[in-house]
Amino acid sequence: MDHAYDLDEKAHIADYKADAIEAENAEHAMTVMQAVRAYPMASFWAFVMSFTIIMESYDVFLIGNFVALPAFVNKYGITDPSNGKLVIATKWQSALQVSGQLGALIGVFLAGPLTSRIGYRYATLTALMLLNVFIFAFYFADSLPVTFVAQLLEGLPWGIFIANAPAYCSEIVPIKLRAPATQMLQMFWAIGSIIVGAVTYRYNGLDTENAYKIPIALQWMFPTPLAILVFCAPESPWWLVRKGKFEAAAHAVERLGRRSVVNSKEAVAMMRRTVELEKTEKQPSLLELFKGTDLYRTLIVCGVYAAQNLTGNLIANQAVYFFTQAGVGTNTAFALGLITSALQMIFVMLSWILTSYFGRRSIYLWGSAVNTILLVALGVAGSVAYSHSSQLAQASLGLIVSVLFTLGPAPASWVIIGETSAIRLRPLTTGIGRATYYIVEIPCIFLASYMLNPTGGNLAGKCGYVWGATGLCCLITAYFFLPEMKGRSYREIDILFNRHVPARKWKETEVDMQADE
Repeated sequence: MDHAYDLDEKAHIADYKADAIEAENAEHAMTVMQAVRAYPMASFWAFVMSFTIIMESYDVFLIGNFVALPAFVNKYGITDPSNGKLVIATKWQSALQVSGQLGALIGVFLAGPLTSRIGYRYATLTALMLLNVFIFAFYFADSLPVTFVAQLLEGLPWGIFIANAPAYCSEIVPIKLRAPATQMLQMFWAIGSIIVGAVTYRYNGLDTENAYKIPIALQWMFPTPLAILVFCAPESPWWLVRKGKFEAAAHAVERLGRRSVVNSKEAVAMMRRTVELEKTEKQPSLLELFKGTDLYRTLIVCGVYAAQNLTGNLIANQAVYFFTQAGVGTNTAFALGLITSALQMIFVMLSWILTSYFGRRSIYLWGSAVNTILLVALGVAGSVAYSHSSQLAQASLGLIVSVLFTLGPAPASWVIIGETSAIRLRPLTTGIGRATYYIVEIPCIFLASYMLNPTGGNLAGKCGYVWGATGLCCLITAYFFLPEMKGRSYREIDILFNRHVPARKWKETEVDMQADE
C-alpha cells in the first residue's frame, strides 16, 4: 500500500514538473508583442499599481519647487545678508526635502511585513486611504514645523507604494514584459514632476497663499480613484501560491491573461516549482535577507537603490532650484523644469525598447558611465569665469544629466530591483532596498541643498564634481557585482544565485530546464 502511494506521489510530482516546464518554455518563446497580447490585463494592472508612485513624485517635486516659489519664500523666507533677497533658510530647505523621505523610510519597513501578511492589494488600499487623511494636515499647515510633520505623515503611505509597486508589477507579467512593466514606475515619477511643473509654473506669479495651497490640494485627485481600481485588481498569483492558495492563484492568472492563450494550471505549476525551490520551514523575516545567498541579492537591490541618489539624480529633483542658482530667471527656471520633466517621460518610454531588447547590466553600466562624464563636465562649466555662456552651459548640462538619467540607469534600476530578490522574500527585500534609498538620500539632500544654497556652499554647477565622484564609485561597484538577468525566469535566477555564478558570467551561463538546484 505504501509502495503504491509512493508511486502515485512520484507520478504527481512528475506531472507537476512537466506543467511547470511547459509554462516556462511558453514564456521564453514569447516575443514582447505576443506577451502583450497574451497578458493584456496584466499590463493594465501594472499600469494602475505604478500610478501610485505619481503621488510621491508629485510631492517630492512640489517641495523642491516651493523653495523657489516667490509666494512661499515671501511667507517663510529669511533675508540673505549677501544680497538682501528672501530665501528659505538652508536648515528648513533641507528639512522640508527630507521630511517625506523620513516618513517613507518608516513606511517601507511597515510595507514588508504588512504585504507578506495581507497581500499587495490590501496593503496598497490601506496606504491610499491614509494618504487621503494626511493631505489635510499638509493643506492646513501654517508654519514650517507643521509642514514638516505633515510631509512626514504623507511619507508613510509613500513607503508602502514604492516598496509594493515594483514587486507587484514584476510578479503579474511574463518574463518579456518585466522590463516595461517595472519601468512604468519611472515614467509615472516623470509624470508627477510634469504635473507639478505645470501647476507651479501656472501659479508661481501669484503673490498669495493660493500659489502653494492649490498645488497641495490637487493631491486629492489621486488616492480615491486609485483605491477603487486597486480594489478591483487581482492579487499577485505568486503571493497566492506562497500562501498555498492555488485555486485563487489560477483564477488570478486567468484575470491577467487571455484564457485562450494562457494555461493557468501550467502557470501555477511553474510558480509552485519556484516557490518549492525556495521553500523553508521558517516564516520570511528581515534577518533572512542578510544570510547566505540572500545577502548578495539584498546588497544588489540596496546598492542599486542607493546609487539613484549618488549619480546626480538629486539635480533632477531640485531642477528648478538648480536652474535659479545657475543664474536663470525664475520664470525661465520653472519652464526649464517643466521641459526637463516632459523629456524625462519621453526618454523613459524610449528605455522600454532598450531594456526589452538589450541587457539590464549593459544599459546600467553604459548609462552610468555617460552620466559620470556629464557630471564632471557640469563641474567644469561651473568652475569657469561667471558669464552668460557659463550660465547657459550649467543649465544645459543640468537638464541633460536629469534627462539621460531616465534613459539608462534609472529605468534599468527598477527592472533589476524587481527581478533580483527571492520570491518568498520579495516584499521584504524591496522594502529594505527602498529604506536604503532613503537612508542615503536624506544626508544627500542636506548636502545637495547646502551645495546649491547661496547661504551655504553656493557651488551651483561645481556640485557636478561631487556627484561625478560618487557616480564613478557606483559604476565600478556595478561592473563587478551586477549580474545580467534579462530573459531569465525566477527559477533560473534562483539557481544562478545559489550556484554563486560570478556576475560577469551570467549572460553566458546556461541553466537546464530540468534543473531544480
